[in-house]
Amino acid sequence: MYSNLPTQLALMACLFFANTTIAQNVVKNPSFEEYVNCPKRLGNFDADVINWSTPTEGSTDYFNGCSKAMGTPKNFNGTQPADFGKGYAGLYLYAPNDYREYLQAELSEPLVKGEKYQVSFYVSLAERSDFAIKEFGVLFSKDRMNVPGKKPLSKKKMYQQKGNDYNFMEIGYSNFYADTKDWILVHTQFTAKGTERFLTMGNFKSNARTRMFKTKRNAKQGAYYYIDLVLVEPLSKIKTSKNDITDLKSTEEIYSLDRTHVFENLLFDFDKFKLQEASKKEMLALYKHVNTDTTLHVSILGHTDSVGSDGYNQKLSTLRAQAVADYLQKLGLSKDRIVSKGHGGKKPVATNDNENGRRRNRRVEFVITKRNLINK
Repeated sequence: MYSNLPTQLALMACLFFANTTIAQNVVKNPSFEEYVNCPKRLGNFDADVINWSTPTEGSTDYFNGCSKAMGTPKNFNGTQPADFGKGYAGLYLYAPNDYREYLQAELSEPLVKGEKYQVSFYVSLAERSDFAIKEFGVLFSKDRMNVPGKKPLSKKKMYQQKGNDYNFMEIGYSNFYADTKDWILVHTQFTAKGTERFLTMGNFKSNARTRMFKTKRNAKQGAYYYIDLVLVEPLSKIKTSKNDITDLKSTEEIYSLDRTHVFENLLFDFDKFKLQEASKKEMLALYKHVNTDTTLHVSILGHTDSVGSDGYNQKLSTLRAQAVADYLQKLGLSKDRIVSKGHGGKKPVATNDNENGRRRNRRVEFVITKRNLINK
């Protein structure tokens, strides 16, 4: 760590990606669930996590719910629950004196030359960060990186490794860099050179060249980010694959146009509109589908059970629909492609005479169209 600042793959993380990630993702141990040692101290990522390493001497951190010293959700830089399983990584992307930390993953197989891929991961800015950065660097290399020192991985340092080959990209987002509460999906697409066998993530720029802003008035420290669920997938298979909603329906059936579909795993507790983690996974599947065609729009329709007044239920259903719309926007879907509306308890799909029926009525539906649809 920066000196002045204070086994088995989890089943739940696999459920969502059972039909896609395991078969297509080439990043080994993508959500940092497999480890050699349950983490006991800072800066031991390289020794603790299976199939991951650090390409420099920067001391990246590993957090896992198995640990008291390096557990979740509370840690030395704030509070962040694990979103996919029990583990995640933590690293400085900006710190005084150009100090840097990185993650390096070994791919299960080299990428195919000329094939288009999508790299995606989730990030959250630690609450005690004094800065936030606006760009995230992703570097693919033919050989494993092993560079002495704790400074940025500059091009000069990269090319000191003779015979190595690189494919570099930078992701600039307006909605991920400053969020200290939620996990935000970050992704980009690229064409493989065919030599990519290792993936390195972090900030490859010096402090002077880093685009960032202060999150605190007297900022003196760094920008620390949590990272989880790193995927590298062939773009063609992302578009055509089935998703986790069901094994029996095709993608076309699940996402057919101009039909009302129910989020099957998006159910709300009584009198609540907070999204649950299982719900977020289903919304990610919807986002991936809609994002393949810029002409598609999504209408989100919220519903409640019959308990409570009509006015209150109308407000609650509107909040539930808006929660879904907001999360789709955080994933990257443009605001002008999403509309939301609440119907209160006016359109039940089950009896309101028992809790099972009322729970089914506390639902959110979606309709995919070639236009905005608000009067459904």
